[in-house]
Amino acid sequence: MGQLGLLGTVLPEEYGGSNAGFLSTILIIEEIARVSASYSTYPMSQGVGPGLTILKYGTEAQKREYLPALSSGEILACFASTEPNAGSDVASMKSTAIEKDDYFILNGTKAWVTNGPVADMGLFWVYTDKANRREGISCFIVDLKNTPGISTTPYHKLGLWCTVVGEVTFDDAKIPKGCLLGPKGKGFQMLIEMLGNTRLCAAARALGVSQACLEDSINYAKERRQFGQPIAKFQMIRDQIAEMYIEQEAARMLVYQAAANKDRGIQDIVEVATAKYFACEVGMRAADTALKIHGSYGFSMDLPIQRYIRDSRAFPITEGTSNIQKIIIARSLLG
Repeated sequence: MGQLGLLGTVLPEEYGGSNAGFLSTILIIEEIARVSASYSTYPMSQGVGPGLTILKYGTEAQKREYLPALSSGEILACFASTEPNAGSDVASMKSTAIEKDDYFILNGTKAWVTNGPVADMGLFWVYTDKANRREGISCFIVDLKNTPGISTTPYHKLGLWCTVVGEVTFDDAKIPKGCLLGPKGKGFQMLIEMLGNTRLCAAARALGVSQACLEDSINYAKERRQFGQPIAKFQMIRDQIAEMYIEQEAARMLVYQAAANKDRGIQDIVEVATAKYFACEVGMRAADTALKIHGSYGFSMDLPIQRYIRDSRAFPITEGTSNIQKIIIARSLLG
């Protein structure tokens, strides 16, 4: 993917990217997700997540060190704020970084870290001043391969089998002060900004899966014969496929609009939340409908329908749950 230029599409050319923009990135992620929802995560976990955050908040030295390698795929990245007991409630995290001499001592465990057990580096959000709650959270660039005191544990999960997800644990890990990203205590703001970008990628992944569900269902309905005719002739099958198409097109327009507006410099958190919520819910419904249309064959491990069902369950959870997206929308509408 790096050699093909698929990882640094939102990064400037001077740092190894193509500056193709958000809409191009969304199209790439969507098309990859039609075949593999797992592999469609990499443009997000490389350029859109860590890449853009380092681009905005990093020193020139940090940009030169990491951005070209993220774009080329030379290094594999991750990012993490979630902990075993801190998901949507980011401020309840327990991980800390204690400043000492010319380094920080990191302790704590991050959970559900995509690429965590195999990544070369990552962005990690921890408390540098727990008394200040959100204003005491900071972000660090951590070398996961060459830092003593770091251990990882992979998870066994329902779907997205082709990505490694797990825990990253810090046990008195010494992190140089030069690895602090941005101002100390500004980590929460940085995290919210990053999620405003990565959420759109999760929506694009859901688009790809729902498109695959639609295409496979159309093909199967034309080929499968019952009562002397293809099941595509039956009204209930036609109704299901029409509903899948309508929802898919509506979701696509929401996601594309939000991406195009980002390219115009418009950062609308409600627009992104709406696109993320709807596209991810549509992805799940499309997988469920595809199973109904395929019948027993959809329940088989020989066809990809079972994979669409398993993979689609992750999208309403990752990068902010569906409930969180609705809270964001309601707050904007109601004040």
